[in-house]
Amino acid sequence: MGREPAKDERVSPVKYLLLIYTNPAAQQAIADHGADVMAEVDALMKELAETGELAGGQALAEPSESRTVRVRDGVPAVTDGPFLEAKEYLAGYLIVECASVERATEIAARWPDARLCAMEVRPIIGEASE
Repeated sequence: MGREPAKDERVSPVKYLLLIYTNPAAQQAIADHGADVMAEVDALMKELAETGELAGGQALAEPSESRTVRVRDGVPAVTDGPFLEAKEYLAGYLIVECASVERATEIAARWPDARLCAMEVRPIIGEASE
């Protein structure tokens, strides 16, 4: 059984990448309820900024605007479009800095895309705060 940390021991926050996935149905739901969804996102972003947990994030362009680069035998091959053709795709990301993966998961669960498609939570290697 683990011991409880002493009151003066501090847990170093860790940065987590919250990957936001979407699909055409989720995009349509967001379009149909845009004001409500954006109000929800804005409230969560404000909360994370106030608690100091928000470390960054961005929305991404549609997969059709991406390029895939592969280098084989020293020769780059560039193709238009995503690496994989899929119904779900990466729509954006957040970087949060929090004390536990449970807290990062709680934040992801509150993001509208978690209800509409999916969110993925990954620790960022070597990014514990000092």
